[in-house]
Amino acid sequence: MSSDAIADDPRLVIRTRDLTKTYHVYDQPQDRLKQMLWRGRRRFYREFHAVRGVDLDVYAGETVGIVGRNGSGKSTLLRMICGLLEPSAGEVEVRGHVAPLLTLGTGFNPDFSGRDNVLLNAAILGMSDAQLRERFDAIVDFADIGDFLDQPVRSYSSGMYARLAFAVAIHADPDVLVIDEVLAVGDEAFTRKCFARIERIKAAGATILFVSHSSGRVIELCDRAVLIDAGERLLTADAKTVVSQYSRLAEAPAREAPRIRREILELDGGGAPDAASGPRAVGPRPAVRATLPPEDLGEFDAKLVSKSAVAYAQYGAAIENVRVLDARGRRVNVLRPGGHYHYAFEVHLAEPARGVRFGMMLKLLSGFELAGQASHPPGMGIDIREAGSIAHVRFPLHALMLPGTYFGNAGVLGMIDGDERYLHRILDATLFRVEGKASGRLTGRIDLSAAGEVEVRVEGRRSASGRA
Repeated sequence: MSSDAIADDPRLVIRTRDLTKTYHVYDQPQDRLKQMLWRGRRRFYREFHAVRGVDLDVYAGETVGIVGRNGSGKSTLLRMICGLLEPSAGEVEVRGHVAPLLTLGTGFNPDFSGRDNVLLNAAILGMSDAQLRERFDAIVDFADIGDFLDQPVRSYSSGMYARLAFAVAIHADPDVLVIDEVLAVGDEAFTRKCFARIERIKAAGATILFVSHSSGRVIELCDRAVLIDAGERLLTADAKTVVSQYSRLAEAPAREAPRIRREILELDGGGAPDAASGPRAVGPRPAVRATLPPEDLGEFDAKLVSKSAVAYAQYGAAIENVRVLDARGRRVNVLRPGGHYHYAFEVHLAEPARGVRFGMMLKLLSGFELAGQASHPPGMGIDIREAGSIAHVRFPLHALMLPGTYFGNAGVLGMIDGDERYLHRILDATLFRVEGKASGRLTGRIDLSAAGEVEVRVEGRRSASGRA
């Protein structure tokens, strides 16, 4: 799949030119036989272009999202890039080792055990026996499917398929990682674990192709994005522009879709995004806020535990017991929308420290940093002069997030040799869920209605005759 064309540019990892995949669609089973007997002198089928004339360049280290409606050709395009499907026309060139995470169960033998499928998939992905022996325990630990490892794969749930497939692929040290919605079936904790690993793979310089129906994740993860519709590439641009144009097309009435497709095609090649439709009118419905007694502001779910925590090296300080407390000081991890809490942790200082500042950060499952706070502005930290001191840190946390699952980081900074550095830091230190019914007019992740009610003022327009 590599040629001199891609070798001309050392930055280029994936290159497609006029890539096309056409299927023959027969209206009746007997038409297939007729086609064979007529030997092409007459056509008994219709052509369906799953992918048509796609040109695409992807560069080393990029994360590129591919978006489009169901049936638009996204998965077909990825299969051709991965070499799993032969193009009908055009060219596809790929540099380096590709690890595909496509439809669940691709490459799995349902009658083999999970252990045997790890061996099979590792061989398919090009792992040597020595590499597999070295990484097998890490693969099993990451998949975390317990005794099911030695059970036939046909007995697995979709989430267990995803765990095993992802665990093998990410341990193959891919140059190109291709992900097609396979992570959509995992539980929340495992999804965060996967995205944390994707961030590490990306930081190591790998190239990632990412297909998702989650617009937020595409914007958060991707450097660029590609909009595919009816098998054609309509637009390649920054992720936010592509997602906004995709939403515009997906929500358009059928009679408007051809016009919008033409307008999006005109944007391709660096054009500015079109501010399509203005803001929608919203009726004056007040936000619903229940006043809950303190004892009803949260609860604790012992199963809701972060499995993706990463602790930095310690320089005389250690963060412990990161948690969320309700109004009565109880530990909770199931919060109510609008509730008042504290984000708390302790810091043990084994030695004196200067310019100490404490911080926290809330993140989405994808790793996107939602909001954070620091105890002091830069340059105004406190001095802790006594070794063995314990700092009790409490950040106010007003749960203005919409229902969903969130991760929290914790950090402590201090001055070392004249520079501010982390004395200790823990990523994904705690996991909590905001649970409840949000107002139907709220979107995104933050409840902006907390600032007040929506005001709508309508003015009539008088005609020339003076009538309203």
